[in-house]
Amino acid sequence: MTTDSLAPNVRRVVRRAATGLVAGAVLAVSWPLALAQAGAARDIRIAHIHSKTGPLEAYGKQSAVGFQMGLQYATGGTMAVNGRKLVVIERDDQGKPDVGKSLLAAAYGDDKADIAVGPTSSGVALAMLPVAEEYKKILLVEPAVADSITGDKWNRFIFRTGRNSSQDAISNAVALDKAGVTIATLGQDTAFGRDGVKAFKEAVKTAKIVHEEYLPAATTDFTAGAQRIIDKLKDQPGRKVIWIIWAGAGNPFKIADLDLKRFGIEIATGGNILPAMSAYKQFPGMEGATYYYFGIPKNPVNEWLVANHYTQFKTPPDFFTAGGMSAGIAVVEALKKTRGDTTTDKLISAMEGMSFETPKGRMTFRKEDHQAMQDMFHFRIKVDPAFAWGVPELVRVIKAEDMNVPIRNQR
Repeated sequence: MTTDSLAPNVRRVVRRAATGLVAGAVLAVSWPLALAQAGAARDIRIAHIHSKTGPLEAYGKQSAVGFQMGLQYATGGTMAVNGRKLVVIERDDQGKPDVGKSLLAAAYGDDKADIAVGPTSSGVALAMLPVAEEYKKILLVEPAVADSITGDKWNRFIFRTGRNSSQDAISNAVALDKAGVTIATLGQDTAFGRDGVKAFKEAVKTAKIVHEEYLPAATTDFTAGAQRIIDKLKDQPGRKVIWIIWAGAGNPFKIADLDLKRFGIEIATGGNILPAMSAYKQFPGMEGATYYYFGIPKNPVNEWLVANHYTQFKTPPDFFTAGGMSAGIAVVEALKKTRGDTTTDKLISAMEGMSFETPKGRMTFRKEDHQAMQDMFHFRIKVDPAFAWGVPELVRVIKAEDMNVPIRNQR
């Protein structure tokens, strides 16, 4: 029997019922899909691209631990902002610029990351900057240091919680820039090393710099470079200092084995990770400046970090752990300001001029170049048998507002 053989009023009822069944079937299929899509939309996807392997592996691993701890701290353990879950996508750039560049493009394009954080290496960061501009999404740089990242290579999608070369240089110059001091620099032949020395030279106003020595990042034998430095310094009057800026593999402090003391030559450098600072025990009384040492800052965020890091890992948090945590806190605080909205322009508006508390103390993103302005710490090395490293004791806090950090971008 067909509906045509039914009475008109019955036919209408049958058709309405059939339509309802079809609509119900469509709803039964589409409703779970809609729920799934809504659930996916609630997730905020954060790509963390860093050196899980490669020459800066130790730095990258610390940064990853700190970033997760920063998210946990800033969200009160919920790992969500405004009801939206935070999902972290970790990727290994291996310390290679081409790998980092392709990973960031894949994160924005394929993984649909709302924001990216990293990388560890300055060379990798410089390769990644144009990708952020192409996709018009934020890259929060941590911990890559080169000035050019927030300088001449910068674009409006770049923010940085990590310190830059100028902040390192200005703070280290505090300890060395005095009348009668002659300095030679020893740095890696990388963006990190060259930008660091350039900034240091600009920061030094009174001391005299007579030589710059750049060596490959993979250098293990520093003898030839050290001899060139010694030749430049040995006949200089007054205090003579080799200022070292080095990251990752290699131990430039082995140049102390060349008996520098017979020429009256000292070594100076900035802070580093704890394993690298084991070499500092050779230099009691050495002064410099550091980005972070767990025993220096006195604030609630650092207290939380130290206590929780000891609980989880039975060790103190290290140099780049604090940086990673600062980046995690910055991401959450920005998302809180936008109420979980990940629209790039809204995030930029929220982050420009934004202040937030970190293990180091308060940081503020400078509006002009999005560099986080932050305190640095002038230290003097003390040898304590209880520690495997030279202990940096605080001489004084170099406040962010006391450092005239140049604005180097072309904005």
